[in-house]
Amino acid sequence: MVKKKVYLSTLAPSFWQQSNRYSVSCSRHLSSSKNTLLDLAFSRGSQHETVYHRNAVPPDVIVDTRAFLKCRPEYASMSLDLTQRPHHMKWEEAYLLLRKVTILKGSMKPSDVSQYLTELSHLHPDRMPLLRSDQRFIVLLRYAVEHLRLFTTLQLLEVLRSFVLLHIPSSHTILWHFEAELSSRVDQMDLHQLLLAADLWRCIGRQVPQFLNHLYHSVSLYVKAMGVPELVHLLYIMGEGRKCPRDLIHPIEQLLMLNLHQLHPEEVGAVCLGLFKSQTSISEGAVTQMVDKAHSFVDEMSDFAMVNVLKYLRFSYLYHRAWLEAMAREVPLRAHSMGAKGLMHVALACSALHCRNDKVLTAIAERLPSLVPHCRSKDSCKLLWAFGTLGFLPAQSPSFYPSLTEALRQRKVEFQQYPEHLLTGLLGLAFVTQFPEDLIALALSPEFVSLALKSTQMELKKDLFTLDGAVALELPQWTGPRLSRELRQKVEEMLWKFALSDVCQKAEVQEAESALKDLLGGEEFVCKRMILPHTRSIDLEVHLDSSGQPIPVNPHCDKATQGWGRIDVGITITDELLAQLTNTKNTTELLTPSPVVKPPLVHRKEPGGSLFDTGLVLTSDITEALIRPSSRSAPKDAKGTVKFAIQVSSRNHYCYHSKQLLGLHAMKRRQLKLAGYRVVELSHQEWFPMLRKSRTEKLAYLHCKIYNSL
Repeated sequence: MVKKKVYLSTLAPSFWQQSNRYSVSCSRHLSSSKNTLLDLAFSRGSQHETVYHRNAVPPDVIVDTRAFLKCRPEYASMSLDLTQRPHHMKWEEAYLLLRKVTILKGSMKPSDVSQYLTELSHLHPDRMPLLRSDQRFIVLLRYAVEHLRLFTTLQLLEVLRSFVLLHIPSSHTILWHFEAELSSRVDQMDLHQLLLAADLWRCIGRQVPQFLNHLYHSVSLYVKAMGVPELVHLLYIMGEGRKCPRDLIHPIEQLLMLNLHQLHPEEVGAVCLGLFKSQTSISEGAVTQMVDKAHSFVDEMSDFAMVNVLKYLRFSYLYHRAWLEAMAREVPLRAHSMGAKGLMHVALACSALHCRNDKVLTAIAERLPSLVPHCRSKDSCKLLWAFGTLGFLPAQSPSFYPSLTEALRQRKVEFQQYPEHLLTGLLGLAFVTQFPEDLIALALSPEFVSLALKSTQMELKKDLFTLDGAVALELPQWTGPRLSRELRQKVEEMLWKFALSDVCQKAEVQEAESALKDLLGGEEFVCKRMILPHTRSIDLEVHLDSSGQPIPVNPHCDKATQGWGRIDVGITITDELLAQLTNTKNTTELLTPSPVVKPPLVHRKEPGGSLFDTGLVLTSDITEALIRPSSRSAPKDAKGTVKFAIQVSSRNHYCYHSKQLLGLHAMKRRQLKLAGYRVVELSHQEWFPMLRKSRTEKLAYLHCKIYNSL
């Protein structure tokens, strides 16, 4: 089989994570997230997913990928059931047929050629190589080409069906002639014949874009007359052809919604797979209804169909709570009988949807070590990525990371053709502080870097840069290869240029920067930059001295330090300001110190409310801190400057409904501390509501966040 590459997701669904594609399917693209993420890991620019040699890895679990064809008898007229082979012909019978070819020679009719090929296709598969090498069979194929235009459409399809059973190689030149002939007859074929021809090409394993384009054009005439089997099979064909024409998306969605209630479990799985492989975005409501249908009979679905639903959720970035809750039950029950590919796709969907469920991850982690011999490098690396992204620590399953890391070593040769997989796996490991030095040395070696940079379909510079930066910080003893300074500078400039045009323009970042400048006394005290460029996101850097006074940090600011001789902290606290903050005219009671001075805290409402619903609530402790900030004990450990990295985070930096940071952000937080920074997070739960509040409330909030961190 010819190796080909398929990558994920070129159309952008308008769902909850649309602009935060923090997933293996899109990370090698300079797209933005909600706030500071500058994507990591797989390209979205291509439309095909890697297909490997079928014999490269022994199968672990046999999966019937065409099980939906058994749901209805109508499929028989538009597909070939590969599980139902005809009665086997003996070699002696085949020999007699081949003699007739020699005898008839040029007097053979089209019906003879069609009949002989059909009968010979009944030969036992073990004898097929002998038949294909027989000179008389080669002559019969030549006659098939000579009679090509004389075949009826039915005969043409019968010959194509015989090619499937005869195991004619997909690269055989005779197939080019048949594709051209079938394409020229599209207008003479009905819908079932068109779908049958497309299905036979799929069974042969040959890509026929010319024929499929003609098919899609003709199908538009039949859409309104299509029933469930025609629709499902068309979506299957589109998936295998990796394309759905834009003008067919809306009619197909309408037809799908009209017939959704009639779909069987395996048909829902086939529809999801077809939409996923063809990268077809339908509306959020349509996806939700389809997954609702899948959820209604999830216990009846095969593992394959269930995984296909997860694939399309991953593509759509739709968080379907009921379905994912069902997966928390189903996956632990099924994992022991699932194969490596299926488990990889389950984990990948969880990571793309930011859905961490330890029952699911543990079940996969316990099953995988026994499947290592069946894991392609692609499977191992994407599993490492998914588990690292979700922050699944090595201690939670001691054998998981070592076994998959060893699998990478066993399949190092595959990285010569697919360098992106090695980088994916190593980044996933780095997220959870795993650094296999031999594989890192390979990935950063001049030879491998040169190979990766030659990739025309994937942008791997950023992945190399991220790995290199992580090694520099977390392996101080590292003496192995590193990226050249020129390459690092080139990638850093590229990332910063994009950040300036994207994340730096976000309102929440600009407001935080502006308010910090007001709070600290000027723009020279706040520097918006990529402190750790390899983590692909920006921070607001602030420096304080050991007494809590700000120190200029922005080297591009020429303005003299101002304002700090007048006050201890960048804003002056007056009775009028306190009156503004508390909505009162008399602040005497508020100025009364508390018996026990606690660190100033922003008041949190009871569960069910949201932060700052009715404005900032100033306790006496906060008031005292605002009035006399110098009374707080600043660090006096003789370390000098305290460096802050102030981060404006979003919900997409975390696992869904969780305080677990996603892999890249967890790694960045860890490495900022290694680099000597204190991280102050302006979380989306707190900062986004503050954007609607007054300037004084924002300043008070930022004051508390920074000085509580001292």
